[in-house]
Amino acid sequence: MDNAQKIYESTLIINASLDDAQVDGVIARAHDVIVKHGGAVTATAKWGRKRLSYTINKKTNGFYVNMEFTAPGSALTPLERAYQLDEMILRTLTIALDRKALAARAKAQAAAQAAAAAVQAEAPAPVPAREPLFKEGAAEKKS
Repeated sequence: MDNAQKIYESTLIINASLDDAQVDGVIARAHDVIVKHGGAVTATAKWGRKRLSYTINKKTNGFYVNMEFTAPGSALTPLERAYQLDEMILRTLTIALDRKALAARAKAQAAAQAAAAAVQAEAPAPVPAREPLFKEGAAEKKS
């Protein structure tokens, strides 16, 4: 058995005709399979409903979900089987993330955070409030 934890990314296209609670149920079932087989979900991104480039099972729209998780390699077979058995999942793609790609992503995030901090440090000082042109109670009298 392969017990080494690897980082994976799984993208699902779920039937878009489901309401949000049902979509959350499909995602929760996928999370349960991952956790049951020794993995942990680190991030889930719901990309939302989008038009498909071609019809899949007579459907033209799909709800896209992207999950990042760590799991042993032995967890992929039951996960893929659960995807196949769930009729609400139209398509899936699961890939192992490359260590170099992860390092590059972490470096890009660190650079973006540094750039945001630099922009915030260079932000101009707040402009002091001006005195009102007319003071209250000093209204002009008309003759």
